[in-house]
Amino acid sequence: MSKLRAYFLAGCLLTIVNPLTLAAPVERITPAKTTATTLSVGTIPLGNELTSLKAQMEMTIANYPALDPGIFAIDVETGDYVDIGGDRIFSAASTIKLPILLAFFEAVDAGQIDLNEMLVVERSTIASGSGNLKYSRGKELTALQTATQMIVISDNTATNMIIDRLGGKEFINSRFRAWGLQNTYIQNKLGDFKGTNKTTPMDLVRVAALIAKRKVISESSRVEALNILNATENRKLLAAGLGEGSHIAHKTGDIGFVIGDAGIVEKPNGKLYLIGVFVVRPYNDLDARYLIQELSRSTYNYLWER
Repeated sequence: MSKLRAYFLAGCLLTIVNPLTLAAPVERITPAKTTATTLSVGTIPLGNELTSLKAQMEMTIANYPALDPGIFAIDVETGDYVDIGGDRIFSAASTIKLPILLAFFEAVDAGQIDLNEMLVVERSTIASGSGNLKYSRGKELTALQTATQMIVISDNTATNMIIDRLGGKEFINSRFRAWGLQNTYIQNKLGDFKGTNKTTPMDLVRVAALIAKRKVISESSRVEALNILNATENRKLLAAGLGEGSHIAHKTGDIGFVIGDAGIVEKPNGKLYLIGVFVVRPYNDLDARYLIQELSRSTYNYLWER
């Protein structure tokens, strides 16, 4: 069992703000406009802006004039945050799979989906791009296996299977709005190579906060979701900027002209922060990867001292 999963299983996170038991009831979220201040509504009370970290990041960003980033990060314990274009709308790429995962487990808790029910790879769900299920028409997987492949190897076909099983993009978008994600929505199934599906760094941090703070989904579903997110195979973005002994539960995304990553980071001392970042770039420019790594490293090192 990974340290991050064990940490959440132990129920340590919520003791930062509200020491509920593992059997605590699910708390539902009312719609709210997604801005920095709303992170204090039902999730994490907003603290002070980390101006020194922000200045450091802005200096780093200036070294990459061809890139156009946005980032939002928040310390779970203190609520202190950094915001550089955190509310800017970006093409979501595969990061859209993070809130889809939350919608999936919400449906599981509502009794609408059984984790062991079988889903079939159909012609209408097969998508090019990442994943292996595009070669497996007619294959059957459990709902849990499908959701796992959606995140761990970012399988686009698995994602479309989950979208269909949830009732389509309109239903999923309604769940996003119910959670306060006003700038996150699905316009087209995966792979969305034109980038019509949208989100913001701040919205993805809010999704991470909903998972981390026991909102929307039950404890058993939260454990399953964290287990899946902790197994994400792409370690070349935020994960590459973290120190030894740290862990990240996250989802990456890349459609050539934009790249992103968002999730929950656990430092070796057990403290947590949430981070979401996107970079618009010249097509497939590797500098975007290096910028995300540097921004991740700066955030980690700064918060490590706190």
